[in-house]
Amino acid sequence: MRRRTFDALMVVAGLALTAILVVAGVLLLWGNSFANSQVRSQLAAQKIVFPTTSNAEFKALPKSDQAAMKVYAGQEMLTGAQAQTYADHFIAVHLQEIGGGLTYSQLSAKSMAQPNNAKLAGQVATVFKGTTLRSMLLTAYAFWKLGEIALISAIVSFIGAAIMLALSLAGVWHLRRVPEDAEVFSKVSHHATVQTA
Repeated sequence: MRRRTFDALMVVAGLALTAILVVAGVLLLWGNSFANSQVRSQLAAQKIVFPTTSNAEFKALPKSDQAAMKVYAGQEMLTGAQAQTYADHFIAVHLQEIGGGLTYSQLSAKSMAQPNNAKLAGQVATVFKGTTLRSMLLTAYAFWKLGEIALISAIVSFIGAAIMLALSLAGVWHLRRVPEDAEVFSKVSHHATVQTA
């Protein structure tokens, strides 16, 4: 195969890959923007505000949970990272206290066995609401995290596109410098010697 033909094919392939990576990067950026705007608008509508460090609910938290919550103290919840912190370091702690370490499923089974226990029925209702809110916040966090992964992927796609474009331009430069008759793999001829008896 002629070297110039090979180089031309590689340039076309490189440019095609560049275009694919640019399109992928644009779509990934759009995905990041969509995820962030959806999470932000949905969380903003809930008007959840982190307790301040002077708040009694904040002070009642274990030290490790206080440390996680302190970062966002007094702020309105608008990001997936905030949603995850609130779900895991505030709601989960209170659910643990309300349910005495039992999950909603365990409390519900216990309540069904004691249908006249109003206190237990109240615990079940509260834990159900808290568990539902916690799962919604963690879903917002997961959606937000996918958006962050899309942003990183978009950056990688754009870097890959830049590299492929540079290689393709180098291929064009090389294509112009290669002699017309150059081959990719030069023909190798073998001379065989035959011995006669």
